[in-house]
Amino acid sequence: MNRRELLKKSALAASAVWFGGNAKAADGTERPNILWITREDHGPEMGCYGAEFATTPNVDAMASKGMIFELAWSCAPVCAPARTTIITGMYPPSIGAQHMRSMVDMPEYVKFYPRFLREQGYYCTNNSKQDYNVRTDDKGWNESSGKATYQNRKPGQPFFAIFNATVSHESKLRSKFDSTVHDPAKVRIPAYHPDNAESRRDWARYYDIVTATDEIAGEKLADLDRAGLADETIVFYYGDHGSGMSRSKRWTYNSGLSVPMVVYFPPKWRHLAPKEYKPGGKSDRMVNFVDLAPTVLSLAGVRPPEWMQGHAFAGKFQQPKPKYMFGFRGRMDARYDFIRTVTDGRYHYMRNYNPHFIYGQYVAYNFVTPSTAAWKRDYDAGKLNEAQSRFWELKPSEELYDLKADPDEVNNLARSREHRAKLIELRKVLRDWCRDIRDLGFLPEGEIHSRSKGSTPGDMARDDTKYPFDRIFAAAEIATTRRARDLPAIRKNLRDSDSAVRYWGVIGILNRGRRAVAKSRDELIAALADDSPYVRIVAALSLGKYGDRADQRRAVDCLLELAPWTPDGDVFVSMAAQNAIDKLDGKAAYAADAIKAFPSKGGRSPDGRYNGYVNSLLKKTLADLGAKKR
Repeated sequence: MNRRELLKKSALAASAVWFGGNAKAADGTERPNILWITREDHGPEMGCYGAEFATTPNVDAMASKGMIFELAWSCAPVCAPARTTIITGMYPPSIGAQHMRSMVDMPEYVKFYPRFLREQGYYCTNNSKQDYNVRTDDKGWNESSGKATYQNRKPGQPFFAIFNATVSHESKLRSKFDSTVHDPAKVRIPAYHPDNAESRRDWARYYDIVTATDEIAGEKLADLDRAGLADETIVFYYGDHGSGMSRSKRWTYNSGLSVPMVVYFPPKWRHLAPKEYKPGGKSDRMVNFVDLAPTVLSLAGVRPPEWMQGHAFAGKFQQPKPKYMFGFRGRMDARYDFIRTVTDGRYHYMRNYNPHFIYGQYVAYNFVTPSTAAWKRDYDAGKLNEAQSRFWELKPSEELYDLKADPDEVNNLARSREHRAKLIELRKVLRDWCRDIRDLGFLPEGEIHSRSKGSTPGDMARDDTKYPFDRIFAAAEIATTRRARDLPAIRKNLRDSDSAVRYWGVIGILNRGRRAVAKSRDELIAALADDSPYVRIVAALSLGKYGDRADQRRAVDCLLELAPWTPDGDVFVSMAAQNAIDKLDGKAAYAADAIKAFPSKGGRSPDGRYNGYVNSLLKKTLADLGAKKR
């Protein structure tokens, strides 16, 4: 089927959709039904958002009757942290849930939003993913499964229902196929991607799978109409983060955070709509996933609890437009990174707290996508321009982009005199936000768990005796610039009583490269015996990367002691040490036999998927050393 035929087929489906029908009152208090149609790994590349290459007639038809938010962010550029943001109504870094499958315990006062809806008589269904980064016995749903549906509610009972589709997931980009419906020759290649055959094919494939999500959305809307519920139901359509293409998913650029957010309020419930709502209109209000829980409670007539950190943008308790919107990134599968970000809607500021790592760290799941591997291939061959090469190089500490003039975000304005005032403004806003939420990302992941033993990370974060935030934050801030004049203060942090301050002190040396490591050699050698394994690991990485041959050997030997995940070992220490070994490449070649003997799985971990993370690190390290696991 060619694109014209596909468009005709989808348009016919859209013409039959749902803007009509009758529905009974939800119950005696007349609460609206609420339907969320959600999709995975797709950004606002849709007709209603101005993407002429897209084929999305069903959601476009919904937008023509409803309203789109011009800039909506998923808060996190990957599924589980983004979904955690939604279900809790909190920023995951504030409760230690920012890392993939972190599976932290929640503070007792935090409840999943469906609990509040059920107390109001709602029938709540989730079809079908949960995959949150927090551990709880009560998920809040009446039913959460691939068969869950609002049709199973009691007569007259109001419903809240999610229907999630995975047909646009990153994995579908690499499904076996002979051709694409959308023409690869006509697809737009972003300025950060190389224009090669693999990029064109994967981007064309992406538009194909977005069309598939649109068709399923049309089916769900038609089901609502056939059930006579269209006039009774408020409908949301959104994606869970940006596209599955590299530098979108997993990255806090606008391409990774920006999602479609389309809402429809039938006339009966238009008094609950955002104040700027107009059929066929657009809202310039910035919407973040942390806003969804308080919004759905507001629609149901429930005042959002004070611990929720978002802003209700509709319903009885809707709040004024926020001036700024925030995002974050933590560990993705086996690879650690740490980014925080803020936008005012025009300018986008990113703060890289791991600038000593390249952007494009190897994540096995990502590198299976053909365009990702081809991108790295072309970089290694020296075929890329500056904008296309940047993904494979060390990050700057700060990035600032003009989303209007530079939507691909390739012109970093952080050093622009003209934009200095904006840089200072957004830098301060982001720092204030980190302080306000008591961002737990400034602890090594293992310390989030160890410091909160007997409590929860969210409670621990607000106890200054366990988490002296200001001291640790100050150490991280000075560590992750590259100002040479700060080195004396950074070296002083290595003598601090708090292990996280010492950890950032060593990162500050590593981040400044060879000369700083040489000047700090004595402190780094002493740090190899630190009480904290995370301090020892970063010290070993520093000496292994920039020290002389004897120091490199000393560093690798230190990592070899920490890296095996033994039955009584700590998975976080093992992952951090194995990441460091992998980054030393050939300098660890003499230890290949010892690395081969590392166990593939060890003791306790927050989630069984950590076994896969450890194995991925082992496999990559041994492949680089020309060895194989025994």
